[in-house]
Amino acid sequence: MKQVERWFSSAFSHIQSVITCLLIIQIQPHICDIFSLSLTFPPHKQHLSSKIVNPISTLPPKSATDLFSYPLDSHPLWFKPTLFLLPDFDSEFYILERRTFVPFDTFDPSSSPISPPSTTSFLTSSIVTILTSATATSNGLFVNLSTKLVDVYAAVVRMRVPLLELRERIQGFRTAVESLLVALRNGLSQRSEAAAAREVLELLLDTFHVVSRVEKLIKEPPSVPSDWSHGDMNLKNALSNGSSAQHVKNGTNIRETQSMLLERIASEVNRLKFYIAHAQNLPFIQNMDMKIESASLLLDARLGHCFVDGLENRDANAFYNCLCAYAAIDNPGSAEECFTLL
Repeated sequence: MKQVERWFSSAFSHIQSVITCLLIIQIQPHICDIFSLSLTFPPHKQHLSSKIVNPISTLPPKSATDLFSYPLDSHPLWFKPTLFLLPDFDSEFYILERRTFVPFDTFDPSSSPISPPSTTSFLTSSIVTILTSATATSNGLFVNLSTKLVDVYAAVVRMRVPLLELRERIQGFRTAVESLLVALRNGLSQRSEAAAAREVLELLLDTFHVVSRVEKLIKEPPSVPSDWSHGDMNLKNALSNGSSAQHVKNGTNIRETQSMLLERIASEVNRLKFYIAHAQNLPFIQNMDMKIESASLLLDARLGHCFVDGLENRDANAFYNCLCAYAAIDNPGSAEECFTLL
């Protein structure tokens, strides 16, 4: 803005100098004519010369401002406001074109004894008027703009202080929320780790309980004699606990009872295989492989003897229970082998 004012001031100074020279050139011939006319009058008619009215002297006196400056309501010849309203107006080209004959220093009011017209104020007022009218017509709202803003910096400073305080509060709240979020994520991570560890521990405990139950159940049935047709003779030697004796008292066949018990053991072994498949890489499971393998071999032997005995004695219930046990441990091949041996 200061460069533009210097530019306008320089242009006005140059134009004022040119106008002064033109005025002197225009007035000089009239002065010469008047001087020659006064010399041609005879002495007795010299009194008439005093009666001749000088047209220049009849004009009202003009001040230095009228002679060497422009009126406030006019513009320099090179300044045409209509150019600014053209659709293809280019401000850069306009300035470059005027700089060839209007230097910036001419528009500096501090270096010029005669102040130029306030072109900057005119432009500012025009811009404010255009902005106000455009805002009122486009948005339907009236925005009162003014070129005389008083103490704008102080108002900005007063607004900045509460904004900075609000910003500090928001940053503090954001820091607190971020710390709580980190703590919450850490807690959730620890919770998930604890849940995973608890799941593994429960799996190990269930595996241990199933192995113990299989070992206990597989030792519970009596040893199967080679010929179950004489089972009644060896009944007292074969039974090992009071529950089996109670079943005999109730008329339950010992062969059927053993087949039902083997079916239960087979279901527990199937459950044990499921646990091993989900925790086969754990050291605890690897240490129990010997027990699990020995229990599986003992179950296969007991189940084979019961299956053959059921077929020989045509015991449908025992035969059915043995088939269910083979299906539970997913070992139908052993049943086929036992069936082919008969």
